[in-house]
Amino acid sequence: MRTARRMGYRCVAVYSDADCGAPHTRLADSALRLGGPAPADSYLNIPALVAAARAAGARAVHPGYGFLAERADFAQACADAGLTFIGPPAAAIAAMGNKAGAKRLMLDAGVPCVPGYQGDDQSDARMAQEAERIGYPVMIKAAAGGGGRGMRRVNEAAAFGAALAAARSEAQHAFGSAQVILERALVEPRHIEIQVFADSHGNVVHLGERDCSVQRRHQKLIEESPSPAVSPELRQRMGAVAVAAARAIGYVGAGTLEFLLDRDGQFYFMEMNTRLQVEHAVTEAITGIDLVEWQLLVAAGAPLPLSQAGLDARRAAGGHAIEVRLCAEDPQQDFLPQSGTVRRWQAPNGVRCDHALADGVQVPPYYDSMLAKLVAHGRDRADALRQLRRALDECVLLGLPNNRAFLAQCLAHPVFDAGGATTGFIAEHLPRERRCNAAATERSLPAAAALLAWHRSQRHARRYPEELQGWSSSHALAVPLRFTLDGAAQQARASADGRDTWRVTCANAAAPVRAEIIDAVRDAGAGNLRLALDGEPATVHWAADGKRLFFLLDGVDHALDDLGDAPPRVAGNGAADGRIAAPMNGRVVALHVRDGDQVSSGQPLLALEAMKMEHNMLATRDGRISSLATALGAQVATGQLLLEITP
Repeated sequence: MRTARRMGYRCVAVYSDADCGAPHTRLADSALRLGGPAPADSYLNIPALVAAARAAGARAVHPGYGFLAERADFAQACADAGLTFIGPPAAAIAAMGNKAGAKRLMLDAGVPCVPGYQGDDQSDARMAQEAERIGYPVMIKAAAGGGGRGMRRVNEAAAFGAALAAARSEAQHAFGSAQVILERALVEPRHIEIQVFADSHGNVVHLGERDCSVQRRHQKLIEESPSPAVSPELRQRMGAVAVAAARAIGYVGAGTLEFLLDRDGQFYFMEMNTRLQVEHAVTEAITGIDLVEWQLLVAAGAPLPLSQAGLDARRAAGGHAIEVRLCAEDPQQDFLPQSGTVRRWQAPNGVRCDHALADGVQVPPYYDSMLAKLVAHGRDRADALRQLRRALDECVLLGLPNNRAFLAQCLAHPVFDAGGATTGFIAEHLPRERRCNAAATERSLPAAAALLAWHRSQRHARRYPEELQGWSSSHALAVPLRFTLDGAAQQARASADGRDTWRVTCANAAAPVRAEIIDAVRDAGAGNLRLALDGEPATVHWAADGKRLFFLLDGVDHALDDLGDAPPRVAGNGAADGRIAAPMNGRVVALHVRDGDQVSSGQPLLALEAMKMEHNMLATRDGRISSLATALGAQVATGQLLLEITP
């Protein structure tokens, strides 16, 4: 919208019921409703989108990053309606939109590809046979889409059948096609992509590479340019291949060719994204080019503003840029997507931050988990990395689980710092047991108790005159505090020791901690506290949601539940006693059991879909399904009981 307005265009936003009133609708010149919250009823509804464009009197449609951005039938529908599709022609999208067809096309054009199978015979027997021929480990990939959906790595033949079924199911739900391809799984490669741009006058250029190797669930988390692993000579070779591939399909507009780079410096084509990438801001930073402006210029029939030589010169003097994706997900639960309400949002200063967040914004369970992108640009890699680390420390996102602290942990890791991260970086260096554990922060417990004591005093401040707050006629009144901190039950006592000062004694602590509130800023249930814990300064960013407090301390996010006088409760979802609860908001897309069925530990019970990802729920014990509390197609909330297994 910013680019289009700078170029003199008006912007019309479209929205689903889940996004009614979202920031992008308020920033547009006008906004039109598409339909219900489910993608099929709104953002994937081609007739509704075309009708909205016609109703608004629009002349062009920008498809964004996902949903219909790579659907040839949408590009064709726009053309048939007399609308300019701001992207490649439908034929080019169709040529590269299916991984199987794209690989065959690239092989014919002489582009190196990962060995695999992309045939039409999709039978289980043929797929298993081809996997044996390729050799394990193999990758199963959805032919009709990307973004890590419908993708599985299989290390041995015994696991192939289940992985194939899961990949097909996820691909069908995400892209409407269960077709998959197989590829040899390269051992810890780099994921390198080349940004290309073409106009309708026959000009095709590349804007260099982006290194997207740091991934979870086969989805990118950190991107940077230039890649620490790409030399000028390799960049020239990969760029030439990418330009040739774009020419081969008559490409127009922005696109990205994705490659795997092995340890020996050999690169292999994976797929082409026929759209603007999420990480295009990295390329913009080091070239000084607004790629959306180029999209609009090319769509209007103008030639590319710069030649390859001009772009190469800009890149050579462009420094280094790094981007991280801030997502609503829980790193401690295998990066399960999360939904909920943003209670407090504070964007960092000094770096580019693309987002549509604000206090009170609802993050629904229907769409991708990405909430914001932080992009740092420096004179070299060390400069950019230093800026990005600081930006993550300054970024405040409270109210729902997110990966901000995990991203900071990735950037601080010596392997990433040295530029040595591959696609196996997270699995090898930051497995679940090594990820930042909020409960392990040394000062979190006394700070949580002090925050709770202060917050209670603020809630009750109107009851008593200021001089009587915290006063007792005989001795300092010790207030019992019962709460959970990040799901673990805690007990403490807080004694007033002057105005906004407490002596906090935590259970099993050797000595009390003197917590003094130096400064407090509070606004509508959120604010900052500057504390002194035994004289050591600490800053706490916090937000309240009823009796739940979210706070950020020492770079780690925490959740505190004030139990007051409630009876003790056990944290967790009850899986140990056979009660299976939803770990996230989502929709039941597969149900494998019925009431009374006998199940074994580890057996798949059902699958939940949330934010475009499919998560399988497994039996935690042997037994019988004694209570099935959900149904196929049901929308469930985090913590909702799904079923119970009785011995």
